[in-house]
Amino acid sequence: MLRFKARVPRKVLAFGLPTAWGAMAITYKLTCPLAQQDGLGARIVTSAVFFAVGTGLILHVRRALVRELRQMREVAGAAQSVLLRPLPPRIDGLNVAAAQLSADRGARVGGDLYEVIATEHGVRAVMGDVRGHGIEAIGTVAAVLGSFREAVHDEPDLRRVLHRLDRALARHLRERAPEEHPAAEDFVTVLLLEIGRDGEITALNCGHPWPYLLSGTSVEPLARTDPLPPLGLFPLPTELPPVPCGSLFPGDSLVLYTDGVEDARDARGRFFSLQAALAGVVRQHPVTPHAILRSLFTGVLRHTRGRQSDDIALLVLRNDRTPMECNPLGARGTARPATTNPQPTNYL
Repeated sequence: MLRFKARVPRKVLAFGLPTAWGAMAITYKLTCPLAQQDGLGARIVTSAVFFAVGTGLILHVRRALVRELRQMREVAGAAQSVLLRPLPPRIDGLNVAAAQLSADRGARVGGDLYEVIATEHGVRAVMGDVRGHGIEAIGTVAAVLGSFREAVHDEPDLRRVLHRLDRALARHLRERAPEEHPAAEDFVTVLLLEIGRDGEITALNCGHPWPYLLSGTSVEPLARTDPLPPLGLFPLPTELPPVPCGSLFPGDSLVLYTDGVEDARDARGRFFSLQAALAGVVRQHPVTPHAILRSLFTGVLRHTRGRQSDDIALLVLRNDRTPMECNPLGARGTARPATTNPQPTNYL
């Protein structure tokens, strides 16, 4: 025997309930003898009826708006999870931790991007910052990250990876709807890193802050050379010499970040000192990637009182390799090494 459960469509409820409340108020006003009287008691009762109807309408509208906002946040969170996929805690001998804090509290999404992939050419990482934040930046983040995830496996030269990202961004900007922001105003800062099996670091930087290298109790910028212009503003130069940045020895950590960290201000307009905060972190033990993230985000939120004006992203790579970990082929043909305990990206 088949049984069918009647279900009132949500749209019917959305329009039916306010209509019923309005009809009840009009019926009371036109047909109830008490509503026709001019006495104080009659006026009080009439006012109470219309107050109840008005309150019901306001609560109904508020409930509908809250429901729609919750659905939008869920969709935005799902989109962000697809773009910034959860990073495993370990990639080819490197301990990894990443987190992102959007300035757009309603959407839970931002214009910052990061990724770490083990390839046969070494572990390659990207950290970037799209102009703007919130839902408008998602398309640009998707274009850059999608190109990076494919190019790092195909291109043995880091310079060709950067060219692929530049072409993908240019194509995305051309294909966007003309009523959106003009392409000339859009750009992306990009930092590409390649970490070899021996820990040797090579970088290409287009307008992005240099990461900090944590070695023992020392906290220093990875490099001090001037970066190239951000992608999207000017054509890439013909010569793109990668910058050798020394080595990431066992026990050392790299802290990649977007400029929203150092641009965070307190009530007096003072900027957050990332280097000083990291100097405090390295004096603690153990200095794990998650401990670094937790300390930095706590410091930024305390400094700004939770009112940062720009998206914030942090990515920490710590070299925990041992001499036994000597797989020269890396993770050929896979986006990431397999893990039985994936560490989801934290959206704070």
